[in-house]
Amino acid sequence: MSHVFPRHCRVDPPIALRGEGCYLYDASGKAYLDGSGGAAVSCLGHGDADVIAAVQAQVAQLAFAHTGFLTSQPAEDLADLLIAHAPGDLDRVYFVSGGSEATEAAIKLARQYFVEKGQPERRHLIARRQSYHGNTIGALSAGGNALRKRPFAPLLVEVSHIAPCYEYTLRAEGESAADYGLRAAQELEDEILRLGPQTVMAFMAEPVVGATLGAVPAVQGYFKRIREICDQYGVLLILDEVMCGMGRTGHLFACEADGIAPDILCIAKGLGAGYQPIGAMLCSGEVYACIEAGSGFFQHGHTYVGHPVAAAAGLAVVRKLLDHGLVARSAAQGEALAAALREAFGQHPHVGDIRGRGLFQGIELVAERESKAPFDPALGLAGRIKAAAFEAGLICYPMPGTRDGRQGDHILLAPPFIIEDAQIGELVSKLRDAIEAVLP
Repeated sequence: MSHVFPRHCRVDPPIALRGEGCYLYDASGKAYLDGSGGAAVSCLGHGDADVIAAVQAQVAQLAFAHTGFLTSQPAEDLADLLIAHAPGDLDRVYFVSGGSEATEAAIKLARQYFVEKGQPERRHLIARRQSYHGNTIGALSAGGNALRKRPFAPLLVEVSHIAPCYEYTLRAEGESAADYGLRAAQELEDEILRLGPQTVMAFMAEPVVGATLGAVPAVQGYFKRIREICDQYGVLLILDEVMCGMGRTGHLFACEADGIAPDILCIAKGLGAGYQPIGAMLCSGEVYACIEAGSGFFQHGHTYVGHPVAAAAGLAVVRKLLDHGLVARSAAQGEALAAALREAFGQHPHVGDIRGRGLFQGIELVAERESKAPFDPALGLAGRIKAAAFEAGLICYPMPGTRDGRQGDHILLAPPFIIEDAQIGELVSKLRDAIEAVLP
Protein backbone atom coordinates (compact mmCIF):
# COMPACT_ATOMS: atom_id res chain seq x y z
CA MET A 1 0.00 0.00 0.00
CA SER A 2 1.30 3.43 -0.96
CA HIS A 3 1.65 6.17 1.63
CA VAL A 4 1.89 8.88 -1.04
CA PHE A 5 -1.01 11.35 -0.98
CA PRO A 6 -1.96 11.23 -4.68
CA ARG A 7 -3.74 13.81 -6.80
CA HIS A 8 -6.80 11.53 -6.90
CA CYS A 9 -7.48 8.98 -4.19
CA ARG A 10 -9.36 6.64 -6.54
CA VAL A 11 -6.68 6.49 -9.22
CA ASP A 12 -3.76 4.10 -8.90
CA PRO A 13 -1.19 5.46 -11.37
CA PRO A 14 1.61 3.31 -12.75
CA ILE A 15 5.14 4.05 -11.56
CA ALA A 16 7.23 6.05 -14.00
CA LEU A 17 10.55 4.26 -14.34
CA ARG A 18 12.51 6.24 -16.91
CA GLY A 19 12.27 8.85 -19.64
CA GLU A 20 13.95 9.12 -23.01
CA GLY A 21 13.34 11.81 -25.61
CA CYS A 22 9.60 12.32 -26.08
CA TYR A 23 8.67 9.15 -24.16
CA LEU A 24 8.10 8.05 -20.59
CA TYR A 25 8.20 4.38 -19.58
CA ASP A 26 6.39 2.81 -16.65
CA ALA A 27 7.57 -0.09 -14.50
CA SER A 28 5.96 -2.63 -16.84
CA GLY A 29 7.93 -1.26 -19.78
CA LYS A 30 4.95 0.44 -21.46
CA ALA A 31 5.88 3.56 -23.43
CA TYR A 32 3.88 6.80 -23.34
CA LEU A 33 4.35 9.58 -25.87
CA ASP A 34 4.47 12.74 -23.75
CA GLY A 35 2.10 14.83 -25.82
CA SER A 36 1.63 17.50 -23.17
CA GLY A 37 5.11 17.69 -21.68
CA GLY A 38 3.47 16.71 -18.40
CA ALA A 39 1.83 20.10 -17.91
CA ALA A 40 3.77 22.00 -20.60
CA VAL A 41 6.96 21.40 -18.61
CA SER A 42 9.23 19.01 -20.53
CA CYS A 43 10.26 21.30 -23.39
CA LEU A 44 13.57 19.46 -23.91
CA GLY A 45 12.10 16.01 -23.51
CA HIS A 46 13.43 13.44 -21.07
CA GLY A 47 17.01 12.38 -20.39
CA ASP A 48 18.79 15.42 -21.84
CA ALA A 49 22.48 14.67 -21.20
CA ASP A 50 23.62 18.31 -21.05
CA VAL A 51 21.11 19.35 -18.42
CA ILE A 52 21.76 16.21 -16.38
CA ALA A 53 25.50 16.90 -16.45
CA ALA A 54 24.93 20.50 -15.31
CA VAL A 55 22.81 19.32 -12.38
CA GLN A 56 25.33 16.67 -11.38
CA ALA A 57 28.24 19.11 -11.51
CA GLN A 58 26.42 21.68 -9.40
CA VAL A 59 25.35 19.16 -6.75
CA ALA A 60 28.98 18.06 -6.44
CA GLN A 61 30.19 21.64 -6.05
CA LEU A 62 27.42 23.36 -4.05
CA ALA A 63 23.98 21.94 -3.33
CA PHE A 64 22.46 24.73 -1.23
CA ALA A 65 23.19 28.22 0.04
CA HIS A 66 20.42 30.28 1.64
CA THR A 67 19.93 33.62 -0.11
CA GLY A 68 19.55 35.34 3.25
CA PHE A 69 23.33 35.02 3.45
CA LEU A 70 24.80 34.21 0.03
CA THR A 71 24.11 34.26 -3.68
CA SER A 72 25.40 31.64 -6.12
CA GLN A 73 27.04 31.78 -9.52
CA PRO A 74 24.35 29.73 -11.31
CA ALA A 75 21.66 32.13 -10.07
CA GLU A 76 23.68 35.16 -11.14
CA ASP A 77 24.42 33.67 -14.56
CA LEU A 78 20.82 32.60 -15.18
CA ALA A 79 19.49 36.02 -14.21
CA ASP A 80 21.98 37.68 -16.58
CA LEU A 81 20.96 35.37 -19.42
CA LEU A 82 17.24 35.90 -18.91
CA ILE A 83 17.55 39.68 -18.73
CA ALA A 84 19.78 39.74 -21.82
CA HIS A 85 16.87 38.28 -23.79
CA ALA A 86 13.91 39.71 -21.89
CA PRO A 87 11.51 42.18 -23.54
CA GLY A 88 11.21 45.85 -22.65
CA ASP A 89 13.03 47.13 -19.59
CA LEU A 90 12.76 44.01 -17.45
CA ASP A 91 15.92 44.17 -15.37
CA ARG A 92 15.74 42.01 -12.23
CA VAL A 93 14.96 38.32 -11.59
CA TYR A 94 13.54 36.85 -8.40
CA PHE A 95 13.87 33.06 -8.41
CA VAL A 96 11.26 30.77 -6.87
CA SER A 97 10.41 27.07 -7.05
CA GLY A 98 7.40 27.09 -9.37
CA GLY A 99 4.62 28.96 -11.10
CA SER A 100 2.31 29.56 -8.14
CA GLU A 101 5.20 31.06 -6.19
CA ALA A 102 6.07 33.28 -9.16
CA THR A 103 2.57 34.75 -9.49
CA GLU A 104 2.23 35.09 -5.71
CA ALA A 105 5.49 37.03 -5.63
CA ALA A 106 4.30 39.23 -8.50
CA ILE A 107 1.11 40.18 -6.67
CA LYS A 108 3.00 41.01 -3.48
CA LEU A 109 5.63 43.02 -5.35
CA ALA A 110 2.93 45.06 -7.10
CA ARG A 111 1.38 45.91 -3.75
CA GLN A 112 4.69 46.76 -2.07
CA TYR A 113 5.71 48.90 -5.05
CA PHE A 114 2.74 51.20 -4.54
CA VAL A 115 3.12 51.24 -0.75
CA GLU A 116 6.73 52.36 -1.14
CA LYS A 117 5.70 54.82 -3.84
CA GLY A 118 3.37 56.52 -1.40
CA GLN A 119 0.16 55.21 -2.97
CA PRO A 120 -1.11 52.66 -0.43
CA GLU A 121 -4.68 53.16 -1.66
CA ARG A 122 -3.76 51.12 -4.75
CA ARG A 123 -4.84 47.67 -3.61
CA HIS A 124 -7.05 46.20 -6.34
CA LEU A 125 -5.88 43.48 -8.71
CA ILE A 126 -7.79 42.84 -11.93
CA ALA A 127 -7.49 39.53 -13.79
CA ARG A 128 -9.58 37.56 -16.27
CA ARG A 129 -12.21 34.89 -16.03
CA GLN A 130 -11.16 31.44 -17.31
CA SER A 131 -7.53 32.07 -16.43
CA TYR A 132 -5.21 30.09 -14.20
CA HIS A 133 -2.43 31.61 -12.12
CA GLY A 134 -1.63 28.92 -9.58
CA ASN A 135 -2.90 27.15 -6.47
CA THR A 136 -1.64 29.21 -3.53
CA ILE A 137 -4.30 31.44 -1.99
CA GLY A 138 -3.22 34.65 -3.71
CA ALA A 139 -2.60 32.99 -7.07
CA LEU A 140 -5.88 31.05 -6.86
CA SER A 141 -7.71 34.27 -6.06
CA ALA A 142 -6.21 35.93 -9.13
CA GLY A 143 -7.12 33.01 -11.36
CA GLY A 144 -10.48 32.68 -13.04
CA ASN A 145 -10.76 28.89 -12.95
CA ALA A 146 -14.10 28.48 -11.18
CA LEU A 147 -13.72 24.71 -10.92
CA ARG A 148 -10.54 24.96 -8.84
CA LYS A 149 -11.63 27.98 -6.82
CA ARG A 150 -15.07 26.83 -5.69
CA PRO A 151 -14.14 24.78 -2.58
CA PHE A 152 -11.87 27.52 -1.27
CA ALA A 153 -14.07 30.54 -2.00
CA PRO A 154 -14.37 31.64 1.66
CA LEU A 155 -10.57 31.81 1.94
CA LEU A 156 -9.83 33.77 -1.22
CA VAL A 157 -8.95 37.45 -1.40
CA GLU A 158 -10.91 39.96 -3.44
CA VAL A 159 -9.88 40.16 -7.11
CA SER A 160 -11.89 41.68 -9.98
CA HIS A 161 -12.31 39.60 -13.12
CA ILE A 162 -13.10 40.68 -16.66
CA ALA A 163 -13.80 38.53 -19.71
CA PRO A 164 -10.93 36.72 -21.46
CA CYS A 165 -10.02 37.44 -25.06
CA TYR A 166 -11.70 34.26 -26.28
CA GLU A 167 -12.49 34.77 -29.93
CA TYR A 168 -14.14 31.39 -30.57
CA THR A 169 -17.16 32.07 -28.36
CA LEU A 170 -17.06 35.78 -27.49
CA ARG A 171 -16.45 37.47 -30.85
CA ALA A 172 -19.81 38.60 -32.24
CA GLU A 173 -21.06 37.56 -35.67
CA GLY A 174 -19.93 40.12 -38.23
CA GLU A 175 -17.45 41.70 -35.81
CA SER A 176 -13.86 41.98 -37.07
CA ALA A 177 -11.07 40.47 -34.99
CA ALA A 178 -9.60 43.95 -34.48
CA ASP A 179 -12.89 45.39 -33.25
CA TYR A 180 -13.43 42.43 -30.96
CA GLY A 181 -9.96 42.87 -29.47
CA LEU A 182 -10.65 46.52 -28.70
CA ARG A 183 -14.04 45.66 -27.20
CA ALA A 184 -12.51 42.96 -25.00
CA ALA A 185 -9.72 45.28 -23.86
CA GLN A 186 -12.23 48.01 -23.08
CA GLU A 187 -13.50 45.86 -20.21
CA LEU A 188 -10.22 46.58 -18.42
CA GLU A 189 -10.66 50.34 -18.63
CA ASP A 190 -14.30 50.04 -17.58
CA GLU A 191 -13.31 48.01 -14.51
CA ILE A 192 -10.50 50.42 -13.59
CA LEU A 193 -12.99 53.29 -13.73
CA ARG A 194 -15.57 51.35 -11.72
CA LEU A 195 -13.07 50.58 -8.96
CA GLY A 196 -11.48 54.02 -9.08
CA PRO A 197 -8.20 54.48 -11.00
CA GLN A 198 -6.36 55.54 -7.87
CA THR A 199 -7.19 52.19 -6.20
CA VAL A 200 -6.01 49.74 -8.91
CA MET A 201 -2.47 48.35 -8.64
CA ALA A 202 -2.20 45.74 -11.42
CA PHE A 203 -3.76 43.72 -14.21
CA MET A 204 -2.67 40.09 -14.58
CA ALA A 205 -3.15 37.92 -17.68
CA GLU A 206 -1.71 34.96 -19.61
CA PRO A 207 -0.55 35.97 -23.12
CA VAL A 208 -1.78 32.56 -24.31
CA VAL A 209 -4.28 31.06 -21.89
CA GLY A 210 -3.27 27.51 -20.97
CA ALA A 211 -4.94 24.94 -18.77
CA THR A 212 -8.31 26.61 -18.27
CA LEU A 213 -9.12 27.62 -21.86
CA GLY A 214 -6.81 25.39 -23.89
CA ALA A 215 -4.11 27.36 -25.72
CA VAL A 216 -6.10 30.50 -26.53
CA PRO A 217 -4.03 33.41 -27.88
CA ALA A 218 -5.47 36.92 -27.90
CA VAL A 219 -6.47 38.50 -31.19
CA GLN A 220 -3.98 40.90 -32.71
CA GLY A 221 -4.05 44.33 -31.10
CA TYR A 222 -5.69 43.26 -27.82
CA PHE A 223 -2.57 43.33 -25.67
CA LYS A 224 -1.28 46.56 -27.24
CA ARG A 225 -4.52 48.22 -26.15
CA ILE A 226 -4.20 46.58 -22.71
CA ARG A 227 -0.70 48.05 -22.38
CA GLU A 228 -2.00 51.50 -23.34
CA ILE A 229 -4.77 51.32 -20.73
CA CYS A 230 -2.36 50.26 -18.00
CA ASP A 231 0.00 53.11 -18.89
CA GLN A 232 -2.85 55.63 -18.97
CA TYR A 233 -3.95 54.82 -15.42
CA GLY A 234 -0.57 53.97 -13.88
CA VAL A 235 -1.51 50.31 -13.46
CA LEU A 236 1.19 47.63 -13.52
CA LEU A 237 0.88 44.96 -16.19
CA ILE A 238 1.72 41.47 -14.92
CA LEU A 239 2.02 38.76 -17.56
CA ASP A 240 1.82 35.13 -16.47
CA GLU A 241 3.99 33.11 -18.86
CA VAL A 242 4.37 30.17 -16.50
CA MET A 243 2.86 27.78 -19.05
CA CYS A 244 3.18 29.64 -22.36
CA GLY A 245 6.68 31.10 -21.95
CA MET A 246 10.24 29.85 -22.44
CA GLY A 247 9.83 29.04 -26.12
CA ARG A 248 6.56 27.15 -25.82
CA THR A 249 4.73 29.47 -28.22
CA GLY A 250 7.64 29.96 -30.63
CA HIS A 251 9.10 32.97 -28.77
CA LEU A 252 11.37 32.80 -25.75
CA PHE A 253 8.90 35.15 -24.05
CA ALA A 254 5.32 34.71 -25.24
CA CYS A 255 4.49 38.43 -25.10
CA GLU A 256 6.97 39.06 -27.94
CA ALA A 257 4.32 37.83 -30.38
CA ASP A 258 2.01 40.63 -29.19
CA GLY A 259 4.69 43.32 -29.45
CA ILE A 260 4.49 44.40 -25.82
CA ALA A 261 6.46 44.12 -22.58
CA PRO A 262 5.08 43.91 -19.04
CA ASP A 263 6.18 45.56 -15.83
CA ILE A 264 6.32 42.17 -14.11
CA LEU A 265 6.58 38.77 -15.81
CA CYS A 266 6.27 35.25 -14.39
CA ILE A 267 7.92 32.11 -15.78
CA ALA A 268 8.38 28.52 -14.60
CA LYS A 269 7.65 25.07 -16.14
CA GLY A 270 9.86 25.24 -19.25
CA LEU A 271 12.48 27.24 -17.36
CA GLY A 272 13.60 24.05 -15.63
CA ALA A 273 12.12 21.68 -18.25
CA GLY A 274 11.31 19.27 -15.42
CA TYR A 275 14.95 18.69 -14.45
CA GLN A 276 14.59 20.85 -11.34
CA PRO A 277 11.68 22.77 -9.79
CA ILE A 278 12.30 26.43 -10.63
CA GLY A 279 10.34 29.52 -11.55
CA ALA A 280 11.06 33.23 -11.66
CA MET A 281 9.48 36.64 -11.42
CA LEU A 282 11.08 39.32 -13.58
CA CYS A 283 10.42 43.01 -12.92
CA SER A 284 11.29 46.26 -14.63
CA GLY A 285 14.15 48.46 -13.57
CA GLU A 286 11.66 51.11 -12.48
CA VAL A 287 9.80 48.73 -10.15
CA TYR A 288 13.06 47.49 -8.66
CA ALA A 289 14.44 51.02 -8.25
CA CYS A 290 11.38 51.99 -6.21
CA ILE A 291 12.03 49.20 -3.69
CA GLU A 292 15.78 49.89 -3.73
CA ALA A 293 15.29 53.59 -3.00
CA GLY A 294 12.69 52.88 -0.34
CA SER A 295 12.93 50.13 2.26
CA GLY A 296 15.45 48.19 0.19
CA PHE A 297 13.75 44.98 1.28
CA PHE A 298 11.13 42.97 -0.60
CA GLN A 299 9.02 41.52 2.20
CA HIS A 300 8.76 38.08 0.71
CA GLY A 301 10.82 34.90 0.47
CA HIS A 302 10.97 31.12 0.52
CA THR A 303 13.63 28.71 1.71
CA TYR A 304 14.58 27.56 -1.79
CA VAL A 305 14.66 30.95 -3.51
CA GLY A 306 17.65 30.96 -5.90
CA HIS A 307 18.50 27.31 -5.20
CA PRO A 308 21.92 26.71 -6.83
CA VAL A 309 21.08 23.30 -8.33
CA ALA A 310 17.75 24.51 -9.68
CA ALA A 311 19.44 27.60 -11.13
CA ALA A 312 22.14 25.43 -12.75
CA ALA A 313 19.45 23.34 -14.40
CA GLY A 314 17.59 26.44 -15.58
CA LEU A 315 20.79 27.91 -16.96
CA ALA A 316 21.51 24.72 -18.93
CA VAL A 317 17.94 24.63 -20.24
CA VAL A 318 17.87 28.25 -21.42
CA ARG A 319 21.30 27.94 -23.02
CA LYS A 320 20.10 24.88 -24.90
CA LEU A 321 16.93 26.62 -26.04
CA LEU A 322 18.98 29.53 -27.39
CA ASP A 323 22.11 27.80 -28.68
CA HIS A 324 20.35 24.91 -30.43
CA GLY A 325 17.59 26.88 -32.14
CA LEU A 326 14.88 25.14 -30.14
CA VAL A 327 12.65 28.21 -29.85
CA ALA A 328 12.49 28.44 -33.64
CA ARG A 329 11.96 24.68 -33.74
CA SER A 330 8.99 25.06 -31.41
CA ALA A 331 7.47 27.52 -33.88
CA ALA A 332 8.13 25.28 -36.88
CA GLN A 333 6.99 22.02 -35.28
CA GLY A 334 4.03 23.89 -33.86
CA GLU A 335 2.94 24.72 -37.38
CA ALA A 336 3.38 21.07 -38.34
CA LEU A 337 1.33 19.92 -35.35
CA ALA A 338 -1.42 22.46 -36.05
CA ALA A 339 -1.59 21.35 -39.69
CA ALA A 340 -1.81 17.69 -38.66
CA LEU A 341 -4.58 18.48 -36.18
CA ARG A 342 -6.55 20.39 -38.81
CA GLU A 343 -6.12 17.52 -41.26
CA ALA A 344 -7.31 14.94 -38.74
CA PHE A 345 -10.01 16.90 -36.91
CA GLY A 346 -10.85 19.95 -39.01
CA GLN A 347 -14.14 18.42 -40.18
CA HIS A 348 -14.84 16.31 -37.11
CA PRO A 349 -18.48 16.84 -36.06
CA HIS A 350 -17.47 17.31 -32.44
CA VAL A 351 -14.36 19.50 -32.85
CA GLY A 352 -15.38 23.13 -32.70
CA ASP A 353 -12.03 24.89 -32.65
CA ILE A 354 -8.35 24.15 -33.14
CA ARG A 355 -6.16 26.97 -31.87
CA GLY A 356 -2.79 27.77 -30.37
CA ARG A 357 0.67 29.16 -31.01
CA GLY A 358 3.88 27.17 -31.44
CA LEU A 359 3.92 23.82 -29.65
CA PHE A 360 0.99 24.94 -27.53
CA GLN A 361 -2.15 23.72 -29.25
CA GLY A 362 -5.72 23.22 -28.09
CA ILE A 363 -8.79 21.41 -29.40
CA GLU A 364 -12.23 22.43 -28.14
CA LEU A 365 -14.90 19.74 -28.24
CA VAL A 366 -18.54 20.57 -28.88
CA ALA A 367 -21.81 18.67 -29.04
CA GLU A 368 -22.76 20.60 -32.18
CA ARG A 369 -20.40 22.57 -34.42
CA GLU A 370 -22.75 25.20 -35.83
CA SER A 371 -24.14 26.36 -32.49
CA LYS A 372 -20.86 25.69 -30.64
CA ALA A 373 -22.92 24.08 -27.91
CA PRO A 374 -20.77 22.22 -25.35
CA PHE A 375 -21.37 18.67 -24.18
CA ASP A 376 -23.31 17.96 -21.01
CA PRO A 377 -20.76 18.13 -18.15
CA ALA A 378 -22.32 14.97 -16.69
CA LEU A 379 -20.68 13.00 -19.50
CA GLY A 380 -17.23 13.61 -17.98
CA LEU A 381 -15.83 13.86 -21.50
CA ALA A 382 -12.40 15.33 -20.72
CA GLY A 383 -11.59 12.71 -18.11
CA ARG A 384 -12.71 9.86 -20.35
CA ILE A 385 -10.57 11.08 -23.25
CA LYS A 386 -7.58 11.46 -20.94
CA ALA A 387 -8.01 7.87 -19.77
CA ALA A 388 -8.50 6.52 -23.31
CA ALA A 389 -5.42 8.35 -24.58
CA PHE A 390 -3.34 7.11 -21.65
CA GLU A 391 -4.45 3.56 -22.35
CA ALA A 392 -3.35 4.06 -25.97
CA GLY A 393 0.08 5.26 -24.83
CA LEU A 394 -0.43 9.02 -25.14
CA ILE A 395 -0.17 11.58 -22.35
CA CYS A 396 -2.30 14.63 -23.14
CA TYR A 397 -4.06 17.29 -21.08
CA PRO A 398 -7.86 17.29 -21.45
CA MET A 399 -9.77 19.66 -19.14
CA PRO A 400 -13.45 20.27 -18.38
CA GLY A 401 -15.09 23.62 -17.61
CA THR A 402 -13.68 25.43 -20.64
CA ARG A 403 -16.56 27.87 -21.02
CA ASP A 404 -17.44 28.81 -17.46
CA GLY A 405 -15.82 26.39 -15.03
CA ARG A 406 -18.59 23.84 -15.52
CA GLN A 407 -19.47 23.54 -19.21
CA GLY A 408 -17.10 22.83 -22.07
CA ASP A 409 -14.22 20.45 -22.75
CA HIS A 410 -10.86 20.91 -24.42
CA ILE A 411 -7.62 19.01 -25.00
CA LEU A 412 -4.30 20.79 -24.48
CA LEU A 413 -1.20 19.59 -26.32
CA ALA A 414 2.32 20.75 -25.46
CA PRO A 415 4.90 18.17 -26.55
CA PRO A 416 8.68 18.57 -26.23
CA PHE A 417 10.34 20.91 -28.74
CA ILE A 418 12.44 17.97 -29.98
CA ILE A 419 9.36 16.16 -31.31
CA GLU A 420 9.91 14.69 -34.78
CA ASP A 421 7.42 14.63 -37.66
CA ALA A 422 6.80 10.91 -37.20
CA GLN A 423 6.00 11.48 -33.53
CA ILE A 424 3.54 14.22 -34.47
CA GLY A 425 1.84 11.60 -36.63
CA GLU A 426 1.85 9.16 -33.72
CA LEU A 427 0.39 11.79 -31.39
CA VAL A 428 -2.45 12.67 -33.75
CA SER A 429 -3.20 9.01 -34.51
CA LYS A 430 -3.42 8.04 -30.84
CA LEU A 431 -5.48 11.11 -30.04
CA ARG A 432 -7.87 10.22 -32.88
CA ASP A 433 -8.24 6.73 -31.48
CA ALA A 434 -8.97 8.10 -28.01
CA ILE A 435 -11.58 10.57 -29.23
CA GLU A 436 -13.26 7.92 -31.38
CA ALA A 437 -13.32 5.51 -28.43
CA VAL A 438 -15.22 8.09 -26.39
CA LEU A 439 -17.20 9.77 -29.17
CA PRO A 440 -17.86 7.03 -31.77
